[in-house]
Amino acid sequence: MAEEQKAPTMNPPSPPSVSRRFFLLKFGVFLNVIAAALIGLPLVGYIAGALRRKAYNAWIPLGNIESFPSGETRLASYTNPFRVPWDGMTSEIPCWVRHVDGKKFQVFAINCAHLGCPVRWFRESQLFMCPCHGGVYYADGARASGPPPRGLYEYEYELRGNDLWVRGGQIPSLSAGV
Repeated sequence: MAEEQKAPTMNPPSPPSVSRRFFLLKFGVFLNVIAAALIGLPLVGYIAGALRRKAYNAWIPLGNIESFPSGETRLASYTNPFRVPWDGMTSEIPCWVRHVDGKKFQVFAINCAHLGCPVRWFRESQLFMCPCHGGVYYADGARASGPPPRGLYEYEYELRGNDLWVRGGQIPSLSAGV
């Protein structure tokens, strides 16, 4: 009798067994990729933002020059042309306008050059004073005393007819190179 030849039985392949160690390794790699993305994407955005950053400035009317009598310093404000809906009241930017004489003006940012607190003008003493840390500035914006490292930030201005215009938008600061 001839040996009966058995036909090879075809068993379906069994799914590969996944060990706990293999699963935890893959899960750990997944968590590390997520953590790297959460840390890396803001850093890439920060660096890319600095590379494409430009100063947002535009010419903005402050008002008629008759609103600023000669020899006086007055508070004025303008609406930031680069505002976003959530700016609210902060899109109204105040500045000090000093009419020196004739067609000569000085327009100062209201922010102290030390830490950005709003300075006040005192007509009697002809000084700008910062209430936060005691910074004092002369009428021409130069540093008089206190911790500020320099004088008040000054806006560019130009006269168009009888109107005073300032180049504003981005608040001047040491980081802006103004």
